[in-house]
Amino acid sequence: MLETLKHPFQSLPEFGTAILYAILVAAAYTFAVSIAAGIGRPRLLQAARLGAYGTVALVGLAVLVLAYGFISHDFRIAYVAKYSERAMSVPYLFAALWGGQDGSLLWWLFLTSFFSGICVKWLGRRYLELQPYVIATLMTIIMFFGLLMIFAVNPFQTQVGGAPIDGEGLNIQLRNFYMIIHPPSLYTGFTSCAIPFAFAVAALVTGRLDSEWVIATRKWMLFSWMFLSIGNALGMLWAYEQLGWGGYWAWDPVENAACLPWFTATAYVHSTMIQERREMLKVWNIFLIAMTFFLTIFGTFLTRSGLIKSIHSFAQSGIGIYFVWYMGVIVVVTLALIFYRLPMLRSRGRVESVLSRELAFVVNNWGLLSICMFIALATTWPRISDWLLHQESSLGPTFYNAWLPPVALTVFALMGIAPLLGWRKTSPDLFKRSFIAPVAALVTVGILHATLGKRLLGFPPFFEADAIYPGTLGRGLAWFDGKLPVVTTSLCAFNIAVVVQEFYRGIRARQGAAKAKSLHENLLASFFLLVAKSRRRYGGYIVHLGIVCMFLGFTGRAWGFDKELTMDVGDTMSIGRYTVRYVGPRREPDPEKMAVYADLDVYRGVCPTLDAPTCSLVGRASPGKLFYKAGGGNSKIAVERSLRDDLYMTLGMTVNPQTKAASLQFHVNPLVTFIWMGAFGLLILGALISLFPDFQESEAPVFGYVRLAGSVAASVMFSVLFAAASSGGYELRADASPTDPPAAAPP
Repeated sequence: MLETLKHPFQSLPEFGTAILYAILVAAAYTFAVSIAAGIGRPRLLQAARLGAYGTVALVGLAVLVLAYGFISHDFRIAYVAKYSERAMSVPYLFAALWGGQDGSLLWWLFLTSFFSGICVKWLGRRYLELQPYVIATLMTIIMFFGLLMIFAVNPFQTQVGGAPIDGEGLNIQLRNFYMIIHPPSLYTGFTSCAIPFAFAVAALVTGRLDSEWVIATRKWMLFSWMFLSIGNALGMLWAYEQLGWGGYWAWDPVENAACLPWFTATAYVHSTMIQERREMLKVWNIFLIAMTFFLTIFGTFLTRSGLIKSIHSFAQSGIGIYFVWYMGVIVVVTLALIFYRLPMLRSRGRVESVLSRELAFVVNNWGLLSICMFIALATTWPRISDWLLHQESSLGPTFYNAWLPPVALTVFALMGIAPLLGWRKTSPDLFKRSFIAPVAALVTVGILHATLGKRLLGFPPFFEADAIYPGTLGRGLAWFDGKLPVVTTSLCAFNIAVVVQEFYRGIRARQGAAKAKSLHENLLASFFLLVAKSRRRYGGYIVHLGIVCMFLGFTGRAWGFDKELTMDVGDTMSIGRYTVRYVGPRREPDPEKMAVYADLDVYRGVCPTLDAPTCSLVGRASPGKLFYKAGGGNSKIAVERSLRDDLYMTLGMTVNPQTKAASLQFHVNPLVTFIWMGAFGLLILGALISLFPDFQESEAPVFGYVRLAGSVAASVMFSVLFAAASSGGYELRADASPTDPPAAAPP
């Protein structure tokens, strides 16, 4: 007994579990003190702040303990034994922290507490009436995840049969560079949504429902939106490189769940401008923030409850009921507070004209929400049909690709129309001056694409499509069948023209003002000062350019094609504008796996002979299969990338050991590079510009540090991402010779 009292924690697992209990106690204490500070004892606010810092420290300690368990190979911890092994490198040992359900929830808790701590520090002496309830709301979120881990998914739970000699190792599909950075990025977007939600709850509780809380949450939501964008784009890139099916988005249920909060966050980022300027949409903005936070929990519930089937989802477990109750609490509390404060949420302004920016934003919001609800219902349809019809049915990519493009293109068009309209009402003269150049660009590009697109670029404006839209609504949408490419490229031109026109007008106005003061300001100086003094507006326009690039990349799929064939050594095959020669197979064993590759020489151009002047060697591609000694395997894809298209190559089952024949799959994916340029370049750049304050703004330094950290993290991520992609990530070697002899065939 005395020995037990001297050493209460006999092992690392017990110490970790004790920390989880301490987190729950600290969060409960902070919640109670925060409520007391809000209902008449303001001196307790400092105690609440200190309690929040203590809770954050305890969560950080729990993560460090689990990380130490992975680094020290403490296989007494069941989670460590299941998701790591001694041969794993250190980066993957850290990635294993969020590689499974238990650890990923602890990581979720860590990020939530981390942003809670930053929020408390940022608040300082501001928003004193809101602070107690902001802290209390954040503590309820931490308490929920603390309870979840203590009673359902304890990451420090020990092995029943004792510690094994070695662990099972991380899932083969997760041993990828992008999986090291994709989950933290997406979780950062998810968890930081708790801050705007906490402010919305605090505003409803206190009745301070003017623009104060909206201004406080504006940049927090933009930060969340940026990382939701990065996380989803990294998931697309991971699927493109790792899964070997030739695409980047398959409408998988987990993909869908991850993108749902992005739509409501996008809607809020736009509608908040109406509340700030016109005192409208107060209930709508509260709803959007609550919906965004709710969807982060809903998406987590879908992927972890076993409700849906997906290659991405976690194993089925019993934690779903916890999330169901928690989502019910979120809905009931939020709706009760909204109805309680409904008289104070009445709009002071109204939409005064059809041709107004307010109406364009409202319609845009409804379009985004419609897409979100459509994806949510279609994703959960297998369960809904099972419950209501007692027959499980699923909806595949064809269903999504048929119904979503018309709505998405409507939102895309409104993205360009809204900046051209004035607030309240657009005069006929302003309407005419604003729309002439963008509409001219739309018509010109549409005509050029329709007449010359196929002949000059190889991108036909139309393609044959089956009429798959049923019913009255379907007959209206059937016009889009086969016409999406020319419609999308025309709208891309329209949106680009809008952004260029807005920058041109701003630069011209600056230079005119400088000239009136007898000053000279060159074009470059005018551009940078224009952006610097209105970062939110012009950063948003740069984000719009990123969206344009992504839409152009998505349209490229209409011109893509696939080919699957078996090639013998020395065979040559033309694939689109490429010619491929099969050099031969080779194998590369190492202590962890056996790799089998099929070496291909890739030429650009259709080559009657390989030495033809129209034929140029690009390099050697080596798609392959990786067979791990621990069990399982995965594809190693090879991609020849260009601005025009990607030649995506995968090896089939394996190489025939007798004949050395290889079963190969080829996918020509036009304009895919535009997706990555838009997502990892322009979109992030525009969001970072918008996060920094205008020259006239003054904010607490700590949030400046957060913006700086986000800028550095996003910039480093962007640089590393493309460094990895352009070096060895895609197995294309430009120094290979077409006359190299084939390697030895695998046994």
